[in-house]
Amino acid sequence: MTTQYKKFTKLLVKWPVDATKGERDLGKFIRDRVKAAFESEDKVNLDSELCNRQYNSLNKLAENHYRNKYKRTQHSTATGLSTEECQLILSTHVLDYLKEENKVLNRAILHRNAHTKPYKDHTPVMLNEVIKHLKPSKDELYIDMTFGAGGHSRKILESADCRLLTLDRDPVAYEKAKKLAEEYPNRVTPLLGKFSELPSLLKNIGINQSSIDGILFDFGCSSMQLDTGDRGFSISKNGYLDMRMDAGRDPNQITAREVLATANEHELYKIFKIYGEEKKAAKIAQTIIHARYMIKNIETTHELVDIVDSCCPDEFRLDKLQRPQSNATKVFQALRIFVNNELNELNYGMVLAKYYLKLNGRLLTVCFHSLEDTIVKRHIAGNIINETANPVPLRYLSPMLVQDQETINQFLDSPWKAINKHVEVPSDEEVERNPRSRSARLRAAIKIK
Repeated sequence: MTTQYKKFTKLLVKWPVDATKGERDLGKFIRDRVKAAFESEDKVNLDSELCNRQYNSLNKLAENHYRNKYKRTQHSTATGLSTEECQLILSTHVLDYLKEENKVLNRAILHRNAHTKPYKDHTPVMLNEVIKHLKPSKDELYIDMTFGAGGHSRKILESADCRLLTLDRDPVAYEKAKKLAEEYPNRVTPLLGKFSELPSLLKNIGINQSSIDGILFDFGCSSMQLDTGDRGFSISKNGYLDMRMDAGRDPNQITAREVLATANEHELYKIFKIYGEEKKAAKIAQTIIHARYMIKNIETTHELVDIVDSCCPDEFRLDKLQRPQSNATKVFQALRIFVNNELNELNYGMVLAKYYLKLNGRLLTVCFHSLEDTIVKRHIAGNIINETANPVPLRYLSPMLVQDQETINQFLDSPWKAINKHVEVPSDEEVERNPRSRSARLRAAIKIK
């Protein structure tokens, strides 16, 4: 039943509609036959042969097999159906059946995740390079702004008899930080919160501005988030589309499935295009909207992957290691960034680093995609407008505009001096050992004013 239904819903993505033919429209005739098949009272033993016949006829129509007899007058993306036409596809009985079936599926997902290992051992990225540039020293104070599983923090503590503040918005990471604090008494202070909550957290423990010797950012998801299916970050593991790094700490924070259920088509398009740089953002957004009318709200990771795959039927994408990559990777990235407000938090974190570091304090950042790295790069270069990374690469785009050197220096004034002239990337050996490090980009800077 479910397999047959998935075949039809995927096919609807490329199904053109010609409303000018009225009752003579072959598409309408086949839609009615599909509806009749799914209205069968015997949901379990649905007539697969009938479904296959209707599917083959519908596929011929979608591929314009009858182009000589039935000329297309409308070449539409996605289904091309109105809301009313979408609702004709399934009967109320079938919708109720699928809802009950989905409840059973979700219970099975939760049961399976409860009996699996929550996450694999986390491997910190570019660990040696981070320590080389951070140069931990005795009695100095550092902040690990993205504690995660604590790989970088542990290495900092092992490198020197220093003190460390650990910040993370994930309660799971916060619990791990408290265990690390027990291993290193009086040296580790765990903090739970986002970058934007840091000023109040530091005030509560008596830490003032210009009092930190070094700050480390390791942006993106940690392995323990990616490898836990019910957190909703993983493409390969089925689970609810949650994606909140806070893990529900803020009850008002929207989840990924709520975004997909409430955002309109244009809003979804902007999320996928801007945050994911997805080339098929428009088609995917439109298909998600139609899926909401035809089936139900998208609630699990595998449902979203199926939707995206239906929009990219002939694509075969590769990652930077030339390994097969899911078509949904950029869509998942975009949703995660939007749900967690990551880019705004990143920008605010860079501003805080400027205020809380001592003179000659060191800043280390590890980014995993261009959106993050661009913000960091422009903060270090001084390409800032009102404490925000300039959205365009250059301030002055007119070749006829001439400014004196003093004005240019004022606009490009930066409190940072880059330590590494060019961005550093992981070695081939590290990428082979830890493929998740393949996209890492490290930048290091010293606060000079």
